[in-house]
Amino acid sequence: MFSLIRKSFEKAFLDLVVAPRIRRRLKQFHNALGNPEETQAKLLDRILRRHEGTAFGRDHGFSSVRSPQDFQKALPVAGYDRLAPYIDRMRRGEQNALIADPKVFMFALTSGTTDTRKYIPVNNSYLESYRRGWNMWGLTAFQKHTKVPLTPILQLSGDWQEEFTDGGTPCGAVTGLTATMQRWFIRRLYCIPAVAGKIKDPVAKQYLALRMGLTRDVGMILSANPSTLVNLARFGDANKEALLRDIHDGTLDRGLDVPSLVRQEMSKAIRQRHQKRVAQFETIIRDTGSLLPKDYWPDWTLLGNWTGGSMGPYLRQYPALYGAKPVRDVGLIASEGRMTIPLEDGTPSGVLDILSHYYEFVPVDEMDSPTARVLLAHELEQGMDYFILLTTDYGLYRYDIRDVVRCTGFMDKTPLLEFLNKGAYFSSMTGEKLSEHHVTRSIDRVLAEHGATLATYSVAPVWDDKLPGYGLYIERGSLSENGLAERCRSRLEELLCESNVEYAAKRSSARLAPLQLIWMKPGAWSVWDRERLAKTRGAAEQYKHPCLINAVDFRETMAGEGRLE
Repeated sequence: MFSLIRKSFEKAFLDLVVAPRIRRRLKQFHNALGNPEETQAKLLDRILRRHEGTAFGRDHGFSSVRSPQDFQKALPVAGYDRLAPYIDRMRRGEQNALIADPKVFMFALTSGTTDTRKYIPVNNSYLESYRRGWNMWGLTAFQKHTKVPLTPILQLSGDWQEEFTDGGTPCGAVTGLTATMQRWFIRRLYCIPAVAGKIKDPVAKQYLALRMGLTRDVGMILSANPSTLVNLARFGDANKEALLRDIHDGTLDRGLDVPSLVRQEMSKAIRQRHQKRVAQFETIIRDTGSLLPKDYWPDWTLLGNWTGGSMGPYLRQYPALYGAKPVRDVGLIASEGRMTIPLEDGTPSGVLDILSHYYEFVPVDEMDSPTARVLLAHELEQGMDYFILLTTDYGLYRYDIRDVVRCTGFMDKTPLLEFLNKGAYFSSMTGEKLSEHHVTRSIDRVLAEHGATLATYSVAPVWDDKLPGYGLYIERGSLSENGLAERCRSRLEELLCESNVEYAAKRSSARLAPLQLIWMKPGAWSVWDRERLAKTRGAAEQYKHPCLINAVDFRETMAGEGRLE
């Protein structure tokens, strides 16, 4: 009886208080879509006026900027290197170095897609835009999937206190902070409490997610990368006996690397026994021979994750694991901020979030040109590919995040964008965000340590539906000393893990296979380079052989063309 009363109260509160506010914001957003030029210009002016008194604003003449054209002249396009000195000053306590806010809740840590991890200030504006984007995404999703609201949510969050600055400001995953700040009735819907972000071991985190999620009819599962959901489903089937035992007995395997703080805070929930639920699972196993989400979570459960870029191979595995559950792209979102909001199922395209940040775009084939065009949102062309630049109210200015997007159309006059990839210098099959910088720096160390030389090579995907990985593709005859090639491969794997925390995490959690050694026929790379140069019509003197290739079908293509041994 109490449970019914509580649910009725929560639904009334959602319908009368929360939903109308989100609907007003959604209406404001839709109204703005008809005039993105004016909306963006006003937003840019508001950002610059607010921060013109900061050290960064004074150094870059914000007080003299009065138009988007002035902004482009005053500030060249740049990445994190330009911000790093100011953020370092903030981390030492000089708050006004980059932003005008008196309070920074934390620094969101990126995964380190280039050289080092980046620190992104999280102020009120950051949190407001973060919540607004998710609220609009959620409301439009709920309008289509009417059974989902107020049902259990399964989402893994990170630790927002992974480290601290000298001044005591937390640094870590923003998902961990937002999980602690949720309204009480929303927080109750989450299968996994915010404290679980303290778990570092990926096996323990997966196990706990299923230990808690299996006891409820989950209505929504959120994870940006679909590889996480693929691995979660397979992990649950592989560990079904232990999971069912814990669910039946009201326990949590003592052998798991779960901090005592997490065990203590979750003890009440863990102690609950679900013997009827276990009986249902045992019937499923007896009938099907496995325990997969398609059989134990509702058909209407909504899966929220990326669907664009290189995600296709994972999504093709969903029917066998999750059945016909609906899938909605969560949008182009990163530690640096949300950029798009998908408003329909079954498409990676989302409308540009023009109320949160100011955007500029550079055509992909012009990015490194001194005469590159810089376009605003209303100037994009359908079917064209662009690098997206980000200016935010929390310290990013004409920031090159290295994301490549395609304009797939328009909603009113605002572009719909689909994420393609992390530029020509990144590969990310499971969220590892491997960069060419990681590869070249690591291979240079390997060769120096072994006193070896290697004329041409590439690291490229070796796709497998169950366990994808990468290969070091070299020609037969390279590193020909007995055992040298294998020693170099092994050392390269170690260095990639050292230089890229995401690559190391995906390897340790068995989401990426070990780096393989792939032999190509002698002379294969020179022929491949000539063909590629002819196709791109580039200048031979400017051509650079790619040391990292991100095509997931690369091995199959090379084998089909007879280039592999």
